[in-house]
Amino acid sequence: MENKKKVAFYTLGCKLNFSETSTIARNFKDEGFDRVDFEEVADIYVINTCSVTENADKQFKQIVKKAMKLNDKAFVAAVGCYAQLKPEELAAVDGVDLVLGATEKFKITDYINDLSKNDMGEVHSCEIEEADFYVGSYSIGDRTRAFLKVQDGCDYKCTYCTIPLARGISRSDTMENVMKNAKEISERGIKEIVLTGVNIGDYGKGEFGNKKHEHTFYELVQALDKVEGIERLRISSIEPNLLKNETIDFVSQSRTFVPHFHIPLQSGSNTILKKMKRRYLRELYSDRVAKIREVMPHACIGVDVIVGFPGETDELFLETYNFLNELEISYLHVFTYSERDNTEAAEMDGVVPANVRAKRSKMLRGLSVKKRRAFYESQIGSDRTVLFEGENKEGYIHGFTENYVKVKTPWNPELVNTLHHVNLTKIDEDGSVRMEFIKELA
Repeated sequence: MENKKKVAFYTLGCKLNFSETSTIARNFKDEGFDRVDFEEVADIYVINTCSVTENADKQFKQIVKKAMKLNDKAFVAAVGCYAQLKPEELAAVDGVDLVLGATEKFKITDYINDLSKNDMGEVHSCEIEEADFYVGSYSIGDRTRAFLKVQDGCDYKCTYCTIPLARGISRSDTMENVMKNAKEISERGIKEIVLTGVNIGDYGKGEFGNKKHEHTFYELVQALDKVEGIERLRISSIEPNLLKNETIDFVSQSRTFVPHFHIPLQSGSNTILKKMKRRYLRELYSDRVAKIREVMPHACIGVDVIVGFPGETDELFLETYNFLNELEISYLHVFTYSERDNTEAAEMDGVVPANVRAKRSKMLRGLSVKKRRAFYESQIGSDRTVLFEGENKEGYIHGFTENYVKVKTPWNPELVNTLHHVNLTKIDEDGSVRMEFIKELA
């Protein structure tokens, strides 16, 4: 019997990319390929790229080099956001055979006729206007949680962002397909689903650029709450202007949705928010946080923030710092602004020197540590539910409470992918929280 060809995957970037890599991997499996780890020798290496991370090209080259070291005759394919934005650049990297853009990546097996190496990477990349159809996907990276994609693309025109150029217009999965995927995930014994997309609060826009919302995000949340077998649903990142009171109220009463929100702020200065062309001002952001705290005092609230945007003076940065310092949030994801080709911000005056960007970034990361510590301290003594993960880390098993507190207890393989009622007792030296069992939940 002929040996099966082996394929390996490497994913850069966001949860959405991970869900799409999983879907592409299942396509390969359907075509008779065996999936192996990226560290193993494979016949094909597929790299799912990201345009948001700094040094995307440098990272990409290192990963290709790694693949070539494992098997210099392997076929290397690049897909994803960076492949859509800079296909020629990736195709020129030594060792790359195929570059696929936004619409082509889900048909990758159609492009792999023979696995002989090419002198120069072959490019199949659409004009982004052609990315007007929707491909549903979900990822199952571990047994504990899955990322379920419900939406793709974005109609917002934020001046720093290349995502609309890389992923096209906002479009959504059908309600039926989301439910089907959620049921498939639950049948695999996975306890938690994280909803993902580029702009998930915009859920409901039709497949072909139809701007009429078939369903709203709120209706999606209501329908998912009824899926049998899923213990937890987590909303990943949602724009503050699209997080409505009805959704917050529903989550507070929900059977499965957890009290954890991740809401991009990007700047605490209205001057900068306007330059970024964000669709809200800081007052609306404060209002969203206050509303969550009112109905879910114990909720975890994460914040994305960008430092060093053009025109961000010391005074404007301090507006952001003070705004966040006073806000009742739980942690920050801090991004240092970096110029992106074909964006408005790249042409703006008032460029912030790299060393100043780095200093501001460090200040906000320090604030994040302080915020997370204060949030964890506020949870000590409370009873929570923990879902344990699958890794033995130095003799401990870790898990997360519904409101995203990281806990640890001595390693016990029987705890993997199980839910337990616990009491949070104290913060450990490594920053995670110790706990005592109350009773098993599932």
